[in-house]
Amino acid sequence: MLAPDNHLPTAELQAMDAAHHIHPFTDRAAMTKRGARVITRADGIYLWDSEGNKLLDGMAGLWCVGLGYGRRELIDVAARQMAQLPFYNTFFQTTHPPAALLSAKLAQLAPGALNHVFFAGSGSEANDTNLRMVRHYWASLGKPEKSVIIGRKNGYHGSTVAAASLGGMGPMHAQGGLPIPGIVHIDQPYWYGEGGDSSPEEFGLARARLLESEIERIGEDKIAAFIAEPVQGAGGVIIPPDSYWPEISRICKEREILLIVDEVITGFGRTGNWFGSDTFDITPDIMTIAKGMSSGYLPIGASLIADHVADVLQDKGGEFYHGYTYSGHPTTCAVALETLRIMQDERVVERVATETAPYLAQRWATLADHPLIGEARSCGMMAAIELSPEPKARAPFAAKTGTAGFICREICFANGLIMRSVGDTMIIAPPLVITKTEIDEMIVLAAKCLDQTHKALRKDGLLVPASEA
Repeated sequence: MLAPDNHLPTAELQAMDAAHHIHPFTDRAAMTKRGARVITRADGIYLWDSEGNKLLDGMAGLWCVGLGYGRRELIDVAARQMAQLPFYNTFFQTTHPPAALLSAKLAQLAPGALNHVFFAGSGSEANDTNLRMVRHYWASLGKPEKSVIIGRKNGYHGSTVAAASLGGMGPMHAQGGLPIPGIVHIDQPYWYGEGGDSSPEEFGLARARLLESEIERIGEDKIAAFIAEPVQGAGGVIIPPDSYWPEISRICKEREILLIVDEVITGFGRTGNWFGSDTFDITPDIMTIAKGMSSGYLPIGASLIADHVADVLQDKGGEFYHGYTYSGHPTTCAVALETLRIMQDERVVERVATETAPYLAQRWATLADHPLIGEARSCGMMAAIELSPEPKARAPFAAKTGTAGFICREICFANGLIMRSVGDTMIIAPPLVITKTEIDEMIVLAAKCLDQTHKALRKDGLLVPASEA
């Protein structure tokens, strides 16, 4: 017998899933024991699970559903494209209208001279492309020794072998012998957790200058590129101090180092501009994009490449032996084009910048008064709160990192709010179309969840700072 929403009963779906489905970033044994959460439908900024529980999606899927769920225009354009040309590849000097049109549209929207596009199926694939492309670029200029790429500790650039290596997440590197050779990492600009007694301004400069120190250590003649996110999303919505990006940009420019800006999360309106590079006044040589480009409705990613890089590849690089079956997939390109049309026609980015992001910042800041919160920060339509047993001291918990965050995350789910935990940091990135009324609803839910988390931590004896352990 089917459940009310015309699907198998939850227990049967969970059993089937546990028997056959290996999930990303999941402890399979733990999930199998409790059963997967089964999401069955969505509309606007809300999801419903298989038991009929309504959830406010504070993470826009996985940072990507900017236009919210159920946009008929995106569904219809996918159907039309599939009826006309569901698939063809872009290998061997071949293209099709959606790929050509989307390339031109992205060049129009992107900052600076990013006028060229290499399509991929995801941000991870695009960052694999970037690694190969920058090395091929320098080799084409007669400098094959310029092959080392510098990333950041706790940065996230995807989970393929190359992308996970470019990122700086220890748990990922511990599995599979990563990073691969030729990739090194410097410390992140995480003032709340690592700034100590220094001011954000001082800390931002100090962390940026670690790039210069690493270049000196390895040798400028061996460094191909530096890769970083404008705001570290998966790392915990880490917003760098204002002093950070100007210094990074100066160093890359003066040292003849290509700058790869990973905008998989921050692109397409998330920071209140079309790109985080606009928000932080960054001029990338290569930009990684994905997620919000299609509002998450179909998988697509790309590398945007500046004129001076593309010109070298064209004039001196010969054939680039690289590509993916689904590079420039016609249906995903058509959906991305429609997504960008809607965003422009409905002035989604402008509305975020002038109305909803300032309102979110104002309402989110009120959570800083909670006795469990050490900091509440936001940038555009993404935000974080830091859980702490001693907020004024920015103190970490004595318990294993992530214990408090996991408790809070589960309480959020139980109360109908999807708020992600990164260690003991709680983060949100709701759909860009969220309204002020819905922001109010989200803040009320978040405050309720924090109250319950505080009570649960006190009950379990976890409100102990690391200094007292």
